[in-house]
Amino acid sequence: MNKVFADADAAIFDIEDNATIMLGGFGLCGIPENLIDALKRKGVKNLTCISNNAGVDDFGLGLLLQSKQIKKMMSSYVGENAEFERQLLCGELEVDLIPQGTLATRIQMAAMGIPAFFTPAGYGTEVAAGKEVREFNNKKYLMEYALHANFALVKAWKGDTMGNLIFKKTTRNFSKPMAKAGDITIAEVEELVEPGELDPDRIDVAGVYVKRIFQGKNYEKRIERRTVKIVNG
Repeated sequence: MNKVFADADAAIFDIEDNATIMLGGFGLCGIPENLIDALKRKGVKNLTCISNNAGVDDFGLGLLLQSKQIKKMMSSYVGENAEFERQLLCGELEVDLIPQGTLATRIQMAAMGIPAFFTPAGYGTEVAAGKEVREFNNKKYLMEYALHANFALVKAWKGDTMGNLIFKKTTRNFSKPMAKAGDITIAEVEELVEPGELDPDRIDVAGVYVKRIFQGKNYEKRIERRTVKIVNG
């Protein structure tokens, strides 16, 4: 089975309106830049997007928010996107804010085939609305369901033509479980190599989970906010 595609546009050929999509990365680190750009070009609408963050106004998922292609966001951190805030306050965007650990675990449970789990995170807050509560060892827990998606779009540092992937540092946080939780996983990589060229001990996601792969290009690799500066003298 040939998993290699020429580019992002070819790889998303069957993503249609109303799809549920997971998008990997952590903040703006390791996001699937090429695939997001391709989604914008294709113009698919009414998307449900699952991502730790919602991009910034002119980059990442912020591009799809600008073009109003996203119907619902399921995220943990959304504090760097003014357009996200505007759409939320105007009732143009449905939003499910999920505690970061809960979001990660819901994705992990889908990857493992476990339908639901209990967590204390969110009990006694708005997060608990409508959810089953149980008590274990005199402590209240919420039941959370595993989180699935039609497509998982991830960006890896290296990959081979069989779909094996290696991520770098914090990009593993969400990209690894997402790659295993989507019905169809599409990976863009900075470097695409032949089978056998990757160190088996370094592989983060086995190729069995990845249906399509291509070598990306023109990565900006932005950060959301600079927190240090160089001072001369």
